[in-house]
Amino acid sequence: MRVSILITVLAVVISFAKAYDPSPLQDFCVAIDDPKNGVFVNGKFCKDPKQAKAEDFFYSGLNKAGNTDNDVKSNVTTVNVDQIPGLNTMGISLVRIDYAPYGQNPPHTHPRATEILVLLKGTLYVGFVSSNQDNNRLFAKVLLPGDVFVFPIGMIHFQVNIGKTPAVAFAGLSSQNAGVITIADTVFGSKPPINPEVLAMAFQLDVNVVKDLEAKFKN
Repeated sequence: MRVSILITVLAVVISFAKAYDPSPLQDFCVAIDDPKNGVFVNGKFCKDPKQAKAEDFFYSGLNKAGNTDNDVKSNVTTVNVDQIPGLNTMGISLVRIDYAPYGQNPPHTHPRATEILVLLKGTLYVGFVSSNQDNNRLFAKVLLPGDVFVFPIGMIHFQVNIGKTPAVAFAGLSSQNAGVITIADTVFGSKPPINPEVLAMAFQLDVNVVKDLEAKFKN
């Protein structure tokens, strides 16, 4: 009898040990006691499956080039759960990236997704930097059409068009809402701004240089 009870208790303990929290699908989800005052769940609310239709799983437009007339000379067209509601809970999304000659997708990170990129046209220099625990090693390659590169979840990474002609890449991400943190925009363009003296010490820069950078990224 005692053995049977012990086995039952162990089974319950193991079942709890195997449980885990779901990955966050947005930057934060503050708990609230009264569900009537909640605005959404971790992800999005689901419609009645009987009301689902083909349009919920469809998007058209990735054949069109994005506008690269901007400071970094690139454009990311995102197809995630906001564009395709049927992606909710599926853990996947897609982007098209257009690069003008010498344009770049500047150093950034996806807090909720690994990215796998395939180059369709042009020549890209791509890479990611590993964590402090791995001595911040740079993993980089020059990609030609048909080449594929993977950027592990959370790693700072980038792509640069090193050719004289436009480049086009498509990338899959392992989240319905991967999120993106562009390093320069985030550090120097936060609202409100980070104290310049903090960044001056962190980046080993003159405080006036930091102030100039914050003014540049303010908008």
